[in-house]
Amino acid sequence: MAENNLAAAFADGNTHRFKEAVCIEAGRIYDSCSDKDCLEDLQVFFSSEGQQVIDASTSLKFKSAEVMDVYLTVEPIPFNRGFFTVDITFYFRVGFSAYASPGSTPVEVTGMTYHCKKVILFGSEGNIKTFSSVRTESDCCVSDLPVATLKVAQPIMLGCRIVETAPCFCEPVGIVPADISDCFEGDLVDPGDSSKIALVTLGVFTIVTLQRDMQMMVPAYDYCVPDKDCMTSIPAEDPCEMFKRIKFPVEEFFPENVNDLTNCAVSEISRDVE
Repeated sequence: MAENNLAAAFADGNTHRFKEAVCIEAGRIYDSCSDKDCLEDLQVFFSSEGQQVIDASTSLKFKSAEVMDVYLTVEPIPFNRGFFTVDITFYFRVGFSAYASPGSTPVEVTGMTYHCKKVILFGSEGNIKTFSSVRTESDCCVSDLPVATLKVAQPIMLGCRIVETAPCFCEPVGIVPADISDCFEGDLVDPGDSSKIALVTLGVFTIVTLQRDMQMMVPAYDYCVPDKDCMTSIPAEDPCEMFKRIKFPVEEFFPENVNDLTNCAVSEISRDVE
């Protein structure tokens, strides 16, 4: 009866009437937040060979930056029912051109840096465990903690520099996950005995969500039957015909302000002709 009433409510006044209301299990987002972080002066860790290059260098030039992986853990907040902390650890791979002196031939070097942050989100409450016929080797059931997800854009390279090592200034590399350290040639070393360290500043945009799997009723219009035939080969195309469909790149030839002035001049001429 509830399904029929829901179907009637959705179909009322809707030209695209659906067939029935169906129950699905999906992740409902209870809370989310977005951040624009300027991660200033993150210490970069290198292999022993890379650290030797840094010790012999006087300046750095940024080449690349990427997010290698992100680790998230969710913990309930005591005495704040329904709220959770999401601890986030970013691991970045950064590449530099290192210069021993001005005008010298640069040496390419790649290192790792990380950043930890914490956010608080509402994830609702629950007191169940979920068991499934599909199991992994490590988990036999799923606890009732909400699931945290993070979306991150490619980091923006804002700056880098080499500084002399000061007592108690260097951070220890700590325990690096195996899948991170395996991406570098040789083990990452603590620069405690080194003469110099590299610092990097990154700009990072993120969206964090907390969600729970739950059953929801949604309108079903029809089955999703593909209406496109499968291609067995890539169709040949005349390259000149394809080139004709490409829009002329006006902005590549004219700076924006000049282009704007040109458009204004054309508008004035058109108005005079009319």
